[in-house]
Amino acid sequence: MISTFSLGGKTIKKRYQSLKDHVYNHIAKEIQSGTLLPKHKINEVALSEKLEVSRTPVREALIQLASENLLEYFPRKGFIVKEFDTNKKLDVFQVVGVLDALAASLSISHITESDIELMEELVKKIDISISQKNYLDYQKYQNQFHKVYIDKCNNDTLIELLDSLQNSFVRQIYLSKDEEKLFAVLEQMNKHHKQIINYFKKRDKENLEQLIKNEHWKITYIDMI
Repeated sequence: MISTFSLGGKTIKKRYQSLKDHVYNHIAKEIQSGTLLPKHKINEVALSEKLEVSRTPVREALIQLASENLLEYFPRKGFIVKEFDTNKKLDVFQVVGVLDALAASLSISHITESDIELMEELVKKIDISISQKNYLDYQKYQNQFHKVYIDKCNNDTLIELLDSLQNSFVRQIYLSKDEEKLFAVLEQMNKHHKQIINYFKKRDKENLEQLIKNEHWKITYIDMI
């Protein structure tokens, strides 16, 4: 089943999730945001109570995550967030960059004026998040920004691959305890978002693809991934 909601005057479709998927996505977002760090033990009881679900979907989600090599299971200890090395993270970013650029390229002829307006609205919200040093809002709005054109690429396999990588437990944005440095970097990322919008307006497929693949997803600050 599909529900709809409105964002910036644009109707967005959203599929209902199973309880297991709900738990799975919650854990992924917690790790993406830095709330759950590598080697953190997952408290099944607390998670069940927080999400108001039974232990069964929690256990199903954790088993799936372990089977995907994203969590580790230790007898008598439980499920632990797996730690990825830097090379693994760089590999994921490289793949995301290529696929995201492809999605943008495929969507360029399908992007409407309302899509452009929505992306511009999200860029403004990102600017506010940066000014307020609100990392969680930055993360939320930048994900929504990319999703506008990814959902218009007319390639379900590509969309599913990018969704899967989004939950790969490798953060798709930088994170650092040095807030000044962090938000200066995120401000530069949002400048890329503005440039992406400009290329969509011009229907400039070549520069759009090059920007996303070779600049936007290029990892310059390895210590912050």
